[in-house]
Amino acid sequence: MKEYRFKIILILAFTALSIYLLYPTFQDYQNNKSLTATLEATRDKVQKLNPDLSKDQVEKLVTLVEDSIKIADPSILDARKKRVKLGLDLQGGMRVVLEVNTGKLLEKIANNPDDVFKKVLAEAQKEALKTDESVVDILGRKFLERNIRLSRYYGTIRQDDAEIMDELTKSSEDAVNRAMEIIRNRVDQYGVSEPSISRQGSRRIIVELPGVAKEEEAKQLLQGTALLEFRLVKDAELTYPIMQRIDDVLAKRTESGVKDSLGNDVASLDTTTKKTDTTSLTDSTSQLSEDEQRAKFQVEHPFFTAAVLNPQSPFADAYVSKDDRNKIEYWLGLPEVQKVIPDNVEFVFSAKPFTSEDGKQIFVMYMVNKTPELTGGVVTDAQATIDQTTSTPIVNMEMNSEGATDWARITGANVGKRIAIMLDGVVFTAPNVKGKIPGGRSQIEGSESMEEAKLLEIVLKAGALPAPVDVIEERIVGPSLGQDSISSGFSSAMIGYILVGLFMIIYYRQAGTISALTLVLVILFILGILAGFGATLTLPGIAGIVLTIGMAVDANVLIFERIREEMATGKTMKASIDSGFSRAYSAIIDSNITTFFTGIILYQFGTGPIQGFALTLMIGIAATLFGALVISRLVLDVLVSRGVKISVG
Repeated sequence: MKEYRFKIILILAFTALSIYLLYPTFQDYQNNKSLTATLEATRDKVQKLNPDLSKDQVEKLVTLVEDSIKIADPSILDARKKRVKLGLDLQGGMRVVLEVNTGKLLEKIANNPDDVFKKVLAEAQKEALKTDESVVDILGRKFLERNIRLSRYYGTIRQDDAEIMDELTKSSEDAVNRAMEIIRNRVDQYGVSEPSISRQGSRRIIVELPGVAKEEEAKQLLQGTALLEFRLVKDAELTYPIMQRIDDVLAKRTESGVKDSLGNDVASLDTTTKKTDTTSLTDSTSQLSEDEQRAKFQVEHPFFTAAVLNPQSPFADAYVSKDDRNKIEYWLGLPEVQKVIPDNVEFVFSAKPFTSEDGKQIFVMYMVNKTPELTGGVVTDAQATIDQTTSTPIVNMEMNSEGATDWARITGANVGKRIAIMLDGVVFTAPNVKGKIPGGRSQIEGSESMEEAKLLEIVLKAGALPAPVDVIEERIVGPSLGQDSISSGFSSAMIGYILVGLFMIIYYRQAGTISALTLVLVILFILGILAGFGATLTLPGIAGIVLTIGMAVDANVLIFERIREEMATGKTMKASIDSGFSRAYSAIIDSNITTFFTGIILYQFGTGPIQGFALTLMIGIAATLFGALVISRLVLDVLVSRGVKISVG
């Protein structure tokens, strides 16, 4: 037995290591069973004691209980992190295909883009949707067709078109790579345990988030460009006259019978709070009925009908109902309205609406400078927390030295004024500057919950996307469907093993039994390697394991047939085993190496499911060779040395 000691120790070590690596998976399975039972009991108890609670309220309470259990017992999360990772098709979750908007990037980095540039860019983006050609190449070609040099909008006047095209192509490529890195950072901070982020083509990114239940929150996390800006809010003395001119323009359109694409019906708010020139109405107006007064006001003041001002407020913030927001945005985009709005200001909305007393969703509309005083590139850290004075969620920000200096200068020069803190074009908060703020610290209010504040913290810390990303495909896999896939995959693996094992036992007798038992260790090693290296098991991965079960006995078949041939010549069992293994080596190695190289190619050039299949196939080949050439040989040698008679069929 001394001659076999090393092999025995090696096999026992691999077996013990595999069991150790797979134990967290077993522990996680037990934890899930216990946790599911506890949560079901909690859900039933809550519904029984509080029958008036809605389904969403009940689920929120159950989620709180689940979080408290996980916090009280850290081993639950620890086992979840160390278990065999499951892919999207087995665990459920969401799969999103994102496309980096290269057109927005080209518009962003262009020098003084005019109407000609915008027209050509729009044509290039439209054409890019129908072909695989990049927006950069199409844009360069269209400028060439119009005899317009690229240096008019990019680079310097001394650069030729070829040099500028190379720079634009590189910028476009870098934008996709940066977007992938930023999305990966956001997903990691969000806490998804087994994300898959890969690139497809020139500008697409595939993101798979197993176990994610809040789809809208995840999409917001992925799509938010995180363009943080600090802009000055214009005073009422400047804002109100501009609003009045807009109202006059729209009133003239109404008088001339011009109808906009959204229709003339206006869902007005309470007109008693409008800070408009209502005293200019004739005395006869007061004699009209309330409905007639409202109808007359809508005709004479269409803008102030939808954008309501508070006469008690010193600010010119307008309150716009959710139903009227599209109408206001359409009006503000009209050419005649744009003419009365100065080029250096624009109207923006609050990030979230508030609920009025009559139950309507109301957005606040501000007029701010177009040029930000400071951007989010100076933010070095962000932390979501609870404001001790108001008990509301906030996000504290810290800036670098350059940003801190600028922030102190900006706040010192605008004491008594408001600065809007904007993210991705909407206002989260517009605090009044009470004094100079040194140190580069500030905070963002306006989050409805701690989860929303945490999401904002992640986006700010991960950085801004270089260009917007659009969701072009979205697929949701329910957890029940994932569980069905696991059950089906497990059943197929068991049936495959039983059929292969029965064939080997019936055809090769004792030798076949050894092969079937060795196959159990092979499967154990495959799963242990997956757990140890943190690989993700997918449904195609299970298919790879099932294929490995079938391939695992190929080597044994070759060996056993060689042993039969040697025994037919009259050799002893020990001599037949030695000769059979030595003669079968070349065929076994050749066939498995070619399959292994195929797996490498599939893994290198494939994506998602193909990679999962290739990974388990390669691991399976390595484990199969170890099982056939080491374990089976060891068992046969030990049995023969002890005088056990072995039949090979």
